[in-house]
Amino acid sequence: MITGLKPRGFTWVIANRLAVSERVGGHGFQHRRVRREEEITWLIQEAGITTVVTLLPGNQNLRAYRDNGLVAYQVPISVPVEPGEPARLYEVLDEALADPSARVLVHKETIDDTLSGLLGGYLMASGLVDDAILASALIQEILGRPLGPEGRALISAPES
Repeated sequence: MITGLKPRGFTWVIANRLAVSERVGGHGFQHRRVRREEEITWLIQEAGITTVVTLLPGNQNLRAYRDNGLVAYQVPISVPVEPGEPARLYEVLDEALADPSARVLVHKETIDDTLSGLLGGYLMASGLVDDAILASALIQEILGRPLGPEGRALISAPES
């Protein structure tokens, strides 16, 4: 029996280790507390998520994650992305994934070019992929969406 509600766009980037979705509970005017609780339930019970990394600047959902027993990190990402922000995100993802039993969800409001590029960049920063073209192709295939110039720039940019 499936419990809860699967968050929009939920996809495993690294099988059973690193996932991505839109903001839990919906974004903007669509955000609803009841939906957030249903999605958190699904994340814990069905996907086994143990940790959430939010890229939002405010404290949206942090308390709800922690109240439900999830480890929660906040790594605000600017638009456009500022120097040093990708490296900080990758450090947090490395820390969160250091526990072999961890299952990590990373999200922004929506799965956009910035988030896609950062995830492709993480595939390279983590050593899973050593070529920016391959990382771009992989993240596009995984997320099922094309990657624009802003996203590709995040993949090929040196860690700063």
